[in-house]
Amino acid sequence: MIRLLTIELHKLKYNKSAKVISLVYFILITFIALIASIEFKFGGINFRIADQGIFNFPFIWHFNTWVAAILKLFLAIVIVSMMANEYSHRTLKQNLIDGLSKREFVLSKFLTVIAFAVISTIFVFIVSLILGLSFSDYNEIGIVFSDLEYLFAYFIKLIGFFSFCLFLGVLVKRSAFALGFLLIWSIAENIIYGLLKWKFFKGTDIAESVTQFFPLASMSNLIKEPFTRLGAVQSAANQLGESFDKNYDVQALTVFIVLIWTALFIYWSYLILKKRDL
Repeated sequence: MIRLLTIELHKLKYNKSAKVISLVYFILITFIALIASIEFKFGGINFRIADQGIFNFPFIWHFNTWVAAILKLFLAIVIVSMMANEYSHRTLKQNLIDGLSKREFVLSKFLTVIAFAVISTIFVFIVSLILGLSFSDYNEIGIVFSDLEYLFAYFIKLIGFFSFCLFLGVLVKRSAFALGFLLIWSIAENIIYGLLKWKFFKGTDIAESVTQFFPLASMSNLIKEPFTRLGAVQSAANQLGESFDKNYDVQALTVFIVLIWTALFIYWSYLILKKRDL
């Protein structure tokens, strides 16, 4: 496995666009820290967003992983272009000539996906820990390291999403078309959800029950939006006679669904390469 990963890292080493996009991705994650410096003025009263509790432990694990997950498209571009380059530069065919099997080729790509997910998760952990220790009102060890399941969910979410992108790269061969297909798939899932929610099954939870099994929807459900979990938002909602009964926990079923999709995407990638005349 180390040999296969080394081969892929060697290819990325000489891919300038991949290095630039990856660097931009990690820089943008660090920009989460800039939120701490944003100040608003209402009626002569100044307040910072950081003072509203978004960097408090353990909420910060939820907030930062949700924000970082939005930026995953940058690394998705790297994954898709990595596969497209195999076709355009004919390195895929050359690897097979040199003795690499199609199964090993797909495995090498999946190992790269895992490597990206691991590095990104560690990076988010470090950034979150630094911000939390700097701004959190709660620094007890038990509180600091609670809710770390959001980091696990973030890791699973990246692996699932990157595996989907890898599959699209294998299927379509061109990075632009693969990303376009990803966009179309996302729109299609939302249209299906809208039809189920507002046309066929109004007033029920059937739409959520059905679409939770869709690939992108299941990945999105791993880490639900964190803002309505904030105390200030909850208090404001209560004053208006509203309440949020959303379950913000990482659900085992959702993790299982994403892992199943991940396995399918990798297996389908292998089947395509196995049957395709290269």
